[in-house]
Amino acid sequence: MKKWLIPVGIIVVLIAIIAFWSIGIKNTGLQKNQAVNKEWGNVSTTYQRRNDLIGNLVNTVKGAADFEKSTLTAVIEARAKATSVTIDPSNVTPEQLAQYNQAQSGVSSSLSRLLVSVEQYPTLKANENFLKLQDELASTENQILTARTRFNEAVQDYNGYVLAIPNSWFLSYKEKPYFEAVAGAEKPVEVNFNK
Repeated sequence: MKKWLIPVGIIVVLIAIIAFWSIGIKNTGLQKNQAVNKEWGNVSTTYQRRNDLIGNLVNTVKGAADFEKSTLTAVIEARAKATSVTIDPSNVTPEQLAQYNQAQSGVSSSLSRLLVSVEQYPTLKANENFLKLQDELASTENQILTARTRFNEAVQDYNGYVLAIPNSWFLSYKEKPYFEAVAGAEKPVEVNFNK
């Protein structure tokens, strides 16, 4: 056997090992990126469910009470604004996520005002359709929390993987932002029945 084949064989084996290793890193990075995209889809779906329920809630309230028009208008406008903000999870920036979060918090805020105002209407509070919609909204808010938490977990896993060395040498993926609470979310919601 020729002696020059041994170093060539070793070099070929090392190149193959490095190639398969880098392919494994890229495939795992792709899987983690897809997991983030999937979790973002779950976040979007839960917000869409809430927006769909809000339309039904507003119509139920409108039909059952001589209601304050400004409160209903605020809910409808916040819902329209929230549905107009879209995000591509593969190119999400912290600014886009903050804009999306701000639009969704507008919905939460106006919806809270609507539900507090409803307390003044005993007939509406006893309406089965309204009670069912209110329960559905509460359930949806829990689903939103769960979806956002899972999204942040997927982002943590993704960022930890793509930013670690040596993975970052082989990957061109960028760090993804986390879903954060909107400013003022740490303050309790003020409930006032004397309006």
